[in-house]
Amino acid sequence: MPISHAHLRSFNAVATHGSFTRAAEMLNITQPTLSGQVKELEERYGTQLFVRHGRRVELTDIGKSAFAITRQMFRYEEEVEHLLQSARALTSGKLRVGADSPYIATPLLAQFQRIYPGIQISIQYGNSQQLMAWLESRRCDVAFLPNIPQGDERLYSIPMPSGRLVVFVSRDHDWAERRSVTIEELVTQRIVLREKGSRTRSIFEDAVAQAGLELRDVMEISGREGVREAVAAGFGIGIVAENELLADSRLRSLPVGNADLAHAEYVVCLQEMRGLRVNDAFLEMVKTSIPDLSLIGQTDRWHT
Repeated sequence: MPISHAHLRSFNAVATHGSFTRAAEMLNITQPTLSGQVKELEERYGTQLFVRHGRRVELTDIGKSAFAITRQMFRYEEEVEHLLQSARALTSGKLRVGADSPYIATPLLAQFQRIYPGIQISIQYGNSQQLMAWLESRRCDVAFLPNIPQGDERLYSIPMPSGRLVVFVSRDHDWAERRSVTIEELVTQRIVLREKGSRTRSIFEDAVAQAGLELRDVMEISGREGVREAVAAGFGIGIVAENELLADSRLRSLPVGNADLAHAEYVVCLQEMRGLRVNDAFLEMVKTSIPDLSLIGQTDRWHT
């Protein structure tokens, strides 16, 4: 039978205060109860922990050695309690975030950091397939995902304001001064796309297939920055979410006039991870921030 935690606490209190009376008051138990617990501890191990001198007590040699251990043990217990109380108050903790781009995630994370400065935030970027894998393997707590799988009961999700995909070209491209293009025109051009697994690519390819068309010339580049640089250099036409447009004098953007390129974004968490204090606080903040999210990405866009 393992040693009783209550018995050790009573022993530690008496050793700390040098008195059964004061130890009982500190533990908020009766003195007979406390005395009985210390006595049971001594009898169980056939040793004497205290020498009684009336109301005053002194530790024996074995008692001193035991007290050195229990003093450290209960100090660690207090530290654990303080840590958990801090986490409950969100004065400490970690939030691991996955995102497909920084443009929606960053403002929300900055807002969360201002509210909870003690929370340590880390963020990693990837395509949609990677983000789902990171959620499932617990490598991230929440993720910003476009067009999540519908009907997946493992996921808790908050929809962001919807947007659309647009194409962008080099300022020297023949289309640079146009106001829009058609999807039929696009398939005659070289299209610069991110790697397979990118939701932007998937949405565009689905729209092409629904129009009964086929892409003839695709240049694949890993990463959003790589696609932008390739388009700026004149390699072809790129596809991007409209709310991810940044000011760049080398580029021009224009919508696709006859295709549905709707782009939905969600903040996603595993249902079983939702109850964690940090995760729950972030998700609640996101929900209250949704009315303001439509403003994200409306400034510093490429010229149209």
